[in-house]
Amino acid sequence: MTILCVRFQLAPMYEAALPGLLGLLEEFTPVVEALPPDGALADLRGAGRYFGRDTAELATVIRVRALAHHGVDCAIGAGPGPMLARMALREAAPGTIRLVPEGRTAAAEFLAGLPVGALPRVGAVTARTLCEYGLDTVGKVAAAPLSTVQRLVGARAGRELHEKANGVDRGRVVPNGVSRSLVAERPFTRDELDPDRHRRALLSAAEELGSRLRNVGRVCGALTLTTRYADRSSTTRSRTLAEPTAHSAALTTEAYRMYEALGLQRARVRALVLRAEGLTPAEQASRQLTFDPADDKVRRIEEVADRARARFGPRAVMPGTLAA
Repeated sequence: MTILCVRFQLAPMYEAALPGLLGLLEEFTPVVEALPPDGALADLRGAGRYFGRDTAELATVIRVRALAHHGVDCAIGAGPGPMLARMALREAAPGTIRLVPEGRTAAAEFLAGLPVGALPRVGAVTARTLCEYGLDTVGKVAAAPLSTVQRLVGARAGRELHEKANGVDRGRVVPNGVSRSLVAERPFTRDELDPDRHRRALLSAAEELGSRLRNVGRVCGALTLTTRYADRSSTTRSRTLAEPTAHSAALTTEAYRMYEALGLQRARVRALVLRAEGLTPAEQASRQLTFDPADDKVRRIEEVADRARARFGPRAVMPGTLAA
């Protein structure tokens, strides 16, 4: 067992605590991949020898430290690879650790009784096809001839499915995964019905994301808006941007469009969460040029505002709507 898959029990409006919890994992290994909004993969190869503990003991230490330093409990799955660690996590109750031992036999025993839909990248259509031919569990798929599985789902997909069912895990942990997304949360002190306050919260979140993206030299290709309601339900909408950007005005416009598409009317909103996804280096992004001088003026003002915030603090420059 060398890979941990950790899910922190974060309250919906505290997703921004994830970077600090990733720092806790990085105390044990530099190979940590973020799984927003509340999870991470960690490759502990070498850590056991360095700390003189096995994977199960390290997982216990991580859980205790998360509780002691951050007040956050977690569930942990551990296995010889990312796929098995993720699947072990699904079987782990909150506050527990589920282990899949090393070895093909141990992996096969763990997988055998699971429904075939539990395997990664097995969607409803593929699962239905396999079930129609009696291959309704992972163990049955593993025991079936490779040629049979390939005839049902295709040559390449069949080979990958057969390998996964037999516990072959070719995945790896990709470090620095946190850079793929940034999140800005805006919880309300009470359940908020006022659309104007909703829009102010979105403006504030978009301004924050734009500033953070420019500070780290990144642009985002998509935005996701999660709206959490008084009854603890939520709605999530995503939008791919016309072009990758870190321009606050463009992010705000897209955030408003997603919000307006929800048609909330008198909904009681508890929190708004805006996530910038698909992050790439700004120098690799292209931007459609415009003949509108107002656009260049706004971007120059944005650069000046960023320098002022870096020197005097994040509230040194802000839209007038937020200053009220």
